[in-house]
Amino acid sequence: MISKELLEILCCPETKADLVLDGNYLVSVDNKTRRRYRIEDDIPIMLIDESEQLDFETWKEIMIRHNKPVE
Repeated sequence: MISKELLEILCCPETKADLVLDGNYLVSVDNKTRRRYRIEDDIPIMLIDESEQLDFETWKEIMIRHNKPVE
């Protein structure tokens, strides 16, 4: 599990936006890129080429679930 301290210093490598922990993924709060980075064996895979770009509705549901603004 990713610690709160680590989560506070991690950011999206593409946009430098904050991330939210959603299950085994870190999701960028940036609504333009909507990147999702997987976590394997408690290690976040923070490579843009390895990330997934979420559709707006899926990203929006995650942001709402984590009380983040949806713009």
